[in-house]
Amino acid sequence: MEQNNDNLLATVDLGSNSFRLLIGQHHQDGTVFPIDQIKESVRLASGLDANNNLTKESQLSALTVLSRFGERLSGMDPAKVRVVATSTLRVAKNAAEFIVIANKALGFPIEVISGKEEARLVYIGAMHSLAYTEDSRLVIDIGGGSTEFIIGNGYKPKIMESVTMGCVSYTGRYFPDYEFTESNFTNAILAARSKIQSMEHLFVKQNWSRAIGTSGTAKTIFELCVQAGF
Repeated sequence: MEQNNDNLLATVDLGSNSFRLLIGQHHQDGTVFPIDQIKESVRLASGLDANNNLTKESQLSALTVLSRFGERLSGMDPAKVRVVATSTLRVAKNAAEFIVIANKALGFPIEVISGKEEARLVYIGAMHSLAYTEDSRLVIDIGGGSTEFIIGNGYKPKIMESVTMGCVSYTGRYFPDYEFTESNFTNAILAARSKIQSMEHLFVKQNWSRAIGTSGTAKTIFELCVQAGF
């Protein structure tokens, strides 16, 4: 039976680590029920060369995934589809040229959002997946190319910051060839610490009651802690 697309909403997240497609059914009470989701590991951030240009290989890999997403989104109202790109396409020098081709592969326009807009969307998404409360919460999203820190109450973010450190970019920079040496860990920790120290004054005295980690990296850290017996 042919699917009725009138009440469907869709979003595509072109992250620095993974590309995600989510399709939901919009109900009259305002809720959105997920009906389909696809996640593809693209690791776009690792496709940046020494001059911050996306390599041909990384572009081809991304375009292959976008073509598959485009097939799934075929027939949907463009007004009900939002496509956002984050850290890697913010910094890639040839992002504009790539986006022209990517728009054609996907069939929908790609919007490169700022770090603060990414932080806002992360916070709203996290809060809608938890029980509602007006308590102050800290949300941290570790992505492939950037990490977002947000404090808010209820569904309203108050403080939003995005820093250029991520699991893919730091792996390539501090752990070349996956060499997990003590000195490599030290360098990575010091680099991350310097990024966070520059903005910690915005967060330390906000009296947040709970910290929430989002994205695959947070899940992996949780799983490792469980395996280690914590």
